[in-house]
Amino acid sequence: MMRKLSLLFAGALMGASAMSLVYGAPGSAANAAGSETYKQLAIFGDIFERVRAQYVTPPDDKSLVENAINGMLASLDPHSSYMNAEQAQDMRVQTKGEFGGLGIEVTMENDLVKVITPIDDTPAAKAGVLAGDYIAKIDGEEVRGLTLNDAVEKMRGPVNTPIKLTILRQGADKPIELTVVRDIIKVKAVKYRVENDIGYMKITSFTEKTYDDLENAIENIKKQVPNDKLKGYVLDLRLNPGGLLDQAVSVSDAFLKRGEIVSTRGKPLIVLVNGGSASASEIVAGALQDLRRATVVGTQSFGKGSVQTIIPLGENGALRLTTALYYTPSGKSIQGKGITPDIKVEQPLPPDLQGRDLTRGESDLKGHIKGADESSTGSGSAAYVPPEPKDDLQLIYAEQLLRGQKTDPAFPPNPDKAVLNQ
Repeated sequence: MMRKLSLLFAGALMGASAMSLVYGAPGSAANAAGSETYKQLAIFGDIFERVRAQYVTPPDDKSLVENAINGMLASLDPHSSYMNAEQAQDMRVQTKGEFGGLGIEVTMENDLVKVITPIDDTPAAKAGVLAGDYIAKIDGEEVRGLTLNDAVEKMRGPVNTPIKLTILRQGADKPIELTVVRDIIKVKAVKYRVENDIGYMKITSFTEKTYDDLENAIENIKKQVPNDKLKGYVLDLRLNPGGLLDQAVSVSDAFLKRGEIVSTRGKPLIVLVNGGSASASEIVAGALQDLRRATVVGTQSFGKGSVQTIIPLGENGALRLTTALYYTPSGKSIQGKGITPDIKVEQPLPPDLQGRDLTRGESDLKGHIKGADESSTGSGSAAYVPPEPKDDLQLIYAEQLLRGQKTDPAFPPNPDKAVLNQ
């Protein structure tokens, strides 16, 4: 039977998923398979050998096995999968929140790597890389023909090792050659700023650094705005795909009575969600909503209420396996339903995106686990946040609530009406 997790009995997790990490020996005890199962495995072995011997071109054995494993796992649900050694290492880098690299946020444009921004006080910034630069070559190798992931992988590497970038810059009459020495890059899981009398915090993912980054953000906001002037906080979980479940629990606790960030307890809190809020971010929103610590504003969240355990397989990579379903403190299932905001605020799409389907939801995924509270309505909504705060209607609405410029029965929430599953 599929296990259930509540906020009060939580494990750990990551990705567009909530993940728990299992350490120890690669193997584990399992129920003995019956004779019929071994007959089926014999069929698999027979087909495998026939493909190897008779397929029109010699197939790659490793690829055949990996695809067979992933085919088996994909038949279970969309979030169970096999990770080879390289993919498992990438997952560990993501959850750790730091890696050896240059310190640039990038995208792909015109077959080149475009620098969105160099992160302050990183090797790239110190070497003179600028926002808007195009990386044409990495250590003399053309970027054209590479995927963004391939290019990023080439730029990452051991600390204190050099890398040569060939950059095309608007206004420069010839390519610029820069040598950058890799260093430890710590990815900020929480971005924050002060909006006059409001503290704004955006959690981009739930890594090992998230709680510490959140604590640092709140401390810095307190230094910038006196407590008697601070109207409250906005916790932005939009476009947050999830991450480590234990970090989601810690973030939730930070704003509850058990939390160590006591300065936030008396301050109003608004949580922003949309169709890009999934998994661990839904856990935080659901807990703060059920316990009446925050008012949730925005649109229906993604609806991923399953938990994946990462089981290491030694040098063979790792298994990501769905092992539990998450329920909010009131006993509601997120799976296939998502978090319904207390106050629904739609965010219009700009003209260049109108007509495109930006709706994201677990209920739309083929083979997803049917949630206990899932209905024909399904889960999810548009996953779009304007790049400029002045165009962000959901954020503007939240700030107006905190400043008393708008009123709604759902704000502030009444803690005496907190709902717990007894």
